[in-house]
Amino acid sequence: VQLVESGGGVVQPGGSLRLSCVASGFIFSDERMSWVRQAPGMAPEWVSGINRRSTSSYYADSVKGRFTISRDNAKNTVYLQMNSLKPEDTAVYYCNAERVIATFGPLHPSDYWGQGTQVTVSS
Repeated sequence: VQLVESGGGVVQPGGSLRLSCVASGFIFSDERMSWVRQAPGMAPEWVSGINRRSTSSYYADSVKGRFTISRDNAKNTVYLQMNSLKPEDTAVYYCNAERVIATFGPLHPSDYWGQGTQVTVSS
């Protein structure tokens, strides 16, 4: 399993970023996918998920109305469009199959996760 997240960066409050996660080593189109984030010194937090055919998506209350998840099964890629960013969105963002998260918990085991992408929201 390989997951490569990208698209993070430093942005001012109110700004936007679009994260991408390219997956390989499993049948991407068979898996519901999620984004998880971890802020410094904090426990991982589930952010958003999407079903296999993009007919249903769901969000943590903290990002609802600001973030949009999407996927392209032809490209084995899941995206997270983040708008109206706040300083509290600062974290490393990771993606994975929901099956992995449900079985092992977020960010476990480490071999099943990518390096993540850093998002920093600061003026």
